[in-house]
Amino acid sequence: MRGGQWQALRLAEGLRQAGHTVTVLSRESSPCLEMARGLGLDAEPLTAGSVRRFSGQADLAHAHDARSHTLAALLSAAPLVVSRRVSFPIRGVISRWKYTRPRHFIAVSNFVKDVLIQSGVGPERISVVYDGVPLLTPSIAGETIIAPASSDAQKGTALAVEAARLAGVPLRLSTDLERDLHGAGLFVYITHSEGLGSGVLLAMSAGVPVVASGVGGIPEIVEHERSGLLVDNAPRQIANAILRLKEDRALACRLAARGRQLVEERFSIPAMVAGTTRVYERVLAC
Repeated sequence: MRGGQWQALRLAEGLRQAGHTVTVLSRESSPCLEMARGLGLDAEPLTAGSVRRFSGQADLAHAHDARSHTLAALLSAAPLVVSRRVSFPIRGVISRWKYTRPRHFIAVSNFVKDVLIQSGVGPERISVVYDGVPLLTPSIAGETIIAPASSDAQKGTALAVEAARLAGVPLRLSTDLERDLHGAGLFVYITHSEGLGSGVLLAMSAGVPVVASGVGGIPEIVEHERSGLLVDNAPRQIANAILRLKEDRALACRLAARGRQLVEERFSIPAMVAGTTRVYERVLAC
């Protein structure tokens, strides 16, 4: 389960609670499909046939990744909204064609919105809706330093591991952030490319101080020296930031408190659901 899948499920839950009828389509046997069913959502396997059938019954279709975008661009009978989470440009004739199909795009950050505009999407077809995360139980502020476990080449797991070695501190690579953040004293999020960084938002929600790469949309959620520390992707600089927060607990506590406040004010699940609903209303009003 990655950030975009969690956002799709949280959105579906929020829409259902608001009285909307929602059907989630996800790949057969995927964790997302099983999680959707576990949450009691109406969930079916994502296929060409299911896209054609369910979009024919719907007022609106919302695609959350490249595969669903392609299938919906080809087959959806309903107006199409597409969430864009990644920060790389649109390339290739086929990709450019499918980006002409949606009525509207939801960009996860202003950075991603700018990438879409540079790729030829009109700004009037783009709205920014930030991710929303649950307000987690505040961390007990232990000594554990957490970083997300990822084999994605665009993520900086190897850099984080090297920085921890230089700092002389143990680093725990987590596959379940909501569970592991409860006992964390520091969260390290290093990446080469990032649309926003929902893992960073989860750490802020748990009141865990953050050291993060200053790339992509991350500076839109982390205020350097106020709600976290932004670093270049250089192991020594990352190591110095880790040591700074380990040694200056007063600063770490101030950053953590401000981060949690930002989640409450700007990056909650209700705020994300409300922002997405406004986009739906705009599309359907046309």
